[in-house]
Amino acid sequence: MITLRVVVDQMVAPVPGGIGRYTEELTRALLQTAPANCEVEGLVSSSTADEYAAIETALPGLARLVKTSLARRELRAAWGLGVVASSGAGMIHAPGLLAPLHRHDRINDGTQIAVTVHDMLAWTHPQSLTPTTVGWTKSMLRRARKHADAIVVPSHAVAAQLQEVMDLGERVRVIGGAIGSGLILPASDVVQRRADALGLPTEYILTAGSLDPRKGLISVITALGLPGAPDVPLIVLGPDAWGELDVATVADEAGLAPGRVRTLSGLSDEDLAIVIARASLFVYPSLEEGFALPIIEAFHLGTPVILSDAPALVEAAGDAGLTVPRDDPKGYPERLKIAMNRVLGDTEFAGRLSVVGSDRSRAFSWRDSAERVWQLHADL
Repeated sequence: MITLRVVVDQMVAPVPGGIGRYTEELTRALLQTAPANCEVEGLVSSSTADEYAAIETALPGLARLVKTSLARRELRAAWGLGVVASSGAGMIHAPGLLAPLHRHDRINDGTQIAVTVHDMLAWTHPQSLTPTTVGWTKSMLRRARKHADAIVVPSHAVAAQLQEVMDLGERVRVIGGAIGSGLILPASDVVQRRADALGLPTEYILTAGSLDPRKGLISVITALGLPGAPDVPLIVLGPDAWGELDVATVADEAGLAPGRVRTLSGLSDEDLAIVIARASLFVYPSLEEGFALPIIEAFHLGTPVILSDAPALVEAAGDAGLTVPRDDPKGYPERLKIAMNRVLGDTEFAGRLSVVGSDRSRAFSWRDSAERVWQLHADL
């Protein structure tokens, strides 16, 4: 029996975040696509019994859950120094950079290690991360350069950025993600009931992200305050503050009426699907991303999309969205305003974006991603 050991520790991190969701979805798909005579086991830091149970419930079919003797913080430090013990043996796939990277002989001892780099923000936008995260990310990538047999990235855009930072030869493999398996619209009566409970207006523009300047949210809010901008509410999927900035203040400074912009966070998958599907338009103005999951979610639910020309976003969208150039930051809000007016003012154009986007979303599936991971390890 061939065993693929997946580092699932991010699923029980204090804040699982996007990598935690990625880990869960990919591992579930790996279980569903395992070739004959292959099994999947999880690798996790010393955690609570409830956390172990949560992983096993989320990942039915897991052969076993291997628990290290170190808690998460200590495990990160140990693996960062190459102290891996038995956790570093076998065929290992890390859905992030947390991995038991060490010197090994792939040919003779059968150990192979693949890690995942989701973005290059530690280099391109370090101000978007904590100094600790930046330092740890750079340190682990240096270890990956020495010891990883493969480095998975979610887009060709990240692959290009990665190769600019360090030469990794032929070890980089592009394997994207997909939408969450729970992002499904419920029955129409449930949709209306939940929409009422969430206070969704009849018509609204939807966006996602924080007030981190990299996310471009300030540009969208500014755009709605410009002369001739669409008079439509804006709903933000994200927190209402970032550092000392808060959404209400930014909206007020843009000249928008109180309540014109509101935030939603902590939504269930079902509620998220409802909020996206009922939006008249989804705007994703981010200046830098490693992957375009929010755009793919909007495509999947038939919502017209406006996006920036950040390489990873354009790569994912193809011709399924309306692209707005990021250059000349002062003019970015004006260009966003023009794009929003175009989509909201042309029903035929919006409908075409909806249809093409829905078709585009089918290019991304966790099954395909998992099969490519299995093939990657087979190639190694």
